Amino acid sequence: MATPAYTGPFGKAQAERLLWRAGFGPRPGEAARLAKLGLDEAVRSLVRPGPEKLVGPEPKEDRGRPLAPVDAYGHDHLWWLDRMVRTSRPLVERMTLVWHDWFATSNAGVGSQRLMLQQNALLRRHALGSFRELLLALTVDPAMLLWLSGTENTRRSPNENYARELMELFTLGEGNGYTERDVREQARALTGWRYTWRRGAGAVDFRFDRERHDPGMKVIFGRRGTFDWRDACNLCLQHPRHPRFLVEKLWGAFVPVPPDEATRAELERLYRTDYRVRPVLEAILRHPALYTGPRMVKPPAVYLAGLLRGLGRGVDTASWVWLGGMAGQRLFYPPDVAGWDDGRWLDTATFRGRWAVANYALSPYSLSDRRGPTVPNDPEAIVAGALRVVGEPTIRPETRELLLRFARSSLAGARTGWKAKAYPPLVANAVRQLLVTSPDYQTC
Repeated sequence: MATPAYTGPFGKAQAERLLWRAGFGPRPGEAARLAKLGLDEAVRSLVRPGPEKLVGPEPKEDRGRPLAPVDAYGHDHLWWLDRMVRTSRPLVERMTLVWHDWFATSNAGVGSQRLMLQQNALLRRHALGSFRELLLALTVDPAMLLWLSGTENTRRSPNENYARELMELFTLGEGNGYTERDVREQARALTGWRYTWRRGAGAVDFRFDRERHDPGMKVIFGRRGTFDWRDACNLCLQHPRHPRFLVEKLWGAFVPVPPDEATRAELERLYRTDYRVRPVLEAILRHPALYTGPRMVKPPAVYLAGLLRGLGRGVDTASWVWLGGMAGQRLFYPPDVAGWDDGRWLDTATFRGRWAVANYALSPYSLSDRRGPTVPNDPEAIVAGALRVVGEPTIRPETRELLLRFARSSLAGARTGWKAKAYPPLVANAVRQLLVTSPDYQTC
C-alpha cells in the first residue's frame, strides 16, 4: 500500500506552500516555475537536487567586510542564514535545520564556533540520507560529546546525559519502551571518549580510549552483551518503538496535524527498509495533508530567510544576530537539549521581534517624498506595489481587503496640499510592513 498523494490543483499557491515547508520560501517567480512541473516533479526536484550553487552576493557584515564564522561573534548565525537565503538545495538546508533542532546542540555549552560549524556540516552531509549513519556520526561528534558530557562518561564514573537523550529525544520518545536501568546500562556502553589539547596547534583531539570504556556485560532492552557506543545506537534503532517515533516527529516538521494510522504505518514501512529518510520525506511532501491541512507558523529563521529571498536581498548586516534572538531563534543556540518550542514562535515577546525583523528587512526599500519613485495616491496601486516588492506572495482576499481598507483610510485626508505628496509613500511603507507581518505571511 502506498501513501496517498495529493491530487488537487497544483498551482502557484500550492507550490509556495511546498517551498516554505520544504525550504525557505520562493524567490520571485520561483513558485510559478515550480507549479509548471506538477506535484511529482516539483517534489522530485527538492528531494533529489543537483550540486549546490549559492546564488547571489557573498554575505557581509555592516562595514562591508566578509564574515568570519569561526571567530567573530554572531558570524556563525549570519553564515548559516546566508546559506538559507542563497541555497539552490532548499530541502537539504531545511533538513539541516530540522536535524539541528532534533539533536539540539548549543554553543552555550560547547564553547567553540568551529566545532559547531563542523557539526553543522555533518548534519548537511546526512540531511537526506540514512538516519542510522547520522545517529552514529552525531554520537561521537565533538560538539555533541562536549554538549552532553560524552567526554566525562568513563567506566569509573558513568555519565547518563547522552544515554538518556539518545532514547528520550533522539530515537524513542519520553518513556517509550525504556527504563532507568536501560539509561544506566546505555551510559556504560557509551563510555570511552576523551579529548586532549594538541600543544602548539591550538586544536582539540577527540578519540576513543579503551582504558576509559566499560567492557563488561550489560543488559539493554532485555538483551545481554558487551555493548559499546555503536551497539547503543543500533539497539535504539532496532527497538520496535523507534520507527513510529521517527515518522511522527519527522512528519511534524512539515505538517501540523498528526498522520492518520494508515499513513503512519506506510511511512514506517518505508523507513524500516534501510533507515533512509529520503523516501519518507518524498511521501510526506506528496501527501494531501500538506496541501489541504491547516497552516503552520514559520520558524523565525525560515521567516527571515524567506523574506530576504523574496526581496532579493542578501545578508548584509550583523543585526540579524540580535534580531534572530529577539524573534526567538538564534542559530547554534537552541534553548536546551529539547530544541526550540514551536509553541513559542508567536507570542507577545517573539512577535515584537518579528515586527523588528520585518522593519529591518524592508528598510533599504523604504519610500519617501524626497527619494525613490513617486507613489501614486491610489490604494490599489500601493497594495499591488507592496506585493511586488516581496515577490508577489499569495494572500487571501480578506487580507488584501484589509490592506486596501487601511490604505484608503490613511489616504482619505491626503488629496490636496503637501499631504497629497507626503502621505502616499508613508502609507506604502506601512502597507509593506503590515503585509509581511500579517498572518498570511507569518504562516504557510
